[in-house]
Amino acid sequence: MTEPDLMSITRRKFLIVGAVTATAVAIPPFISAKASAANIARPVSATTSIQVNGTQHELQLDTRTTLLDALREHLHLTGTKKGCDHGQCGACTVIVDGRRVNSCLTLAVMHPGAKVTTIEGLGTPENLHPMQAAFIKHDGYQCGYCTPGQICSSVAMLDEIRQGIPSHVSASLSDQPQLIASEFQERMSGNICRCGAYSNIIEAISEVAEVNA
Repeated sequence: MTEPDLMSITRRKFLIVGAVTATAVAIPPFISAKASAANIARPVSATTSIQVNGTQHELQLDTRTTLLDALREHLHLTGTKKGCDHGQCGACTVIVDGRRVNSCLTLAVMHPGAKVTTIEGLGTPENLHPMQAAFIKHDGYQCGYCTPGQICSSVAMLDEIRQGIPSHVSASLSDQPQLIASEFQERMSGNICRCGAYSNIIEAISEVAEVNA
């Protein structure tokens, strides 16, 4: 029998053989496959209670369900839009306990007992919220896809200013922020309008801010 030429085994081949051997010993294939099948068969679910637009809901959800999917797929509130699904466009913005939240980036089970307001909870066609009416008056939308998130964000944003929460463009961290365009632009920067209706959106927000100043 011919002895193997040890000098012919390259360093690369030696490392590959070592890695494969170590993996095979550490994680037997049949165990890994069985574990994966078990995880797929038994997703972890939990019951969570959320108040949405004034109505209490008890939801049995996969713990990986985002708040956005809970609203759209389980409660059928499709006014909240799925845009980038990465928290970069703001189309999914809702108000949770008075604060703006990108609902695609947070899990529903993280908000037990929370009060969630979506675009459906702000107003109706017969009784519009002042911000909805202002968006219509100033044509603050074109395709309308980002509009629910824009409106929810702008409503909560004005509350932030009234509470004295400063932004990066506030002249002072201790004085009351002003209801001016530069503040609105900075605070709304997380809500993208791909149609470019920004100037009209600022006009709509400014009108509501002046009326309720």
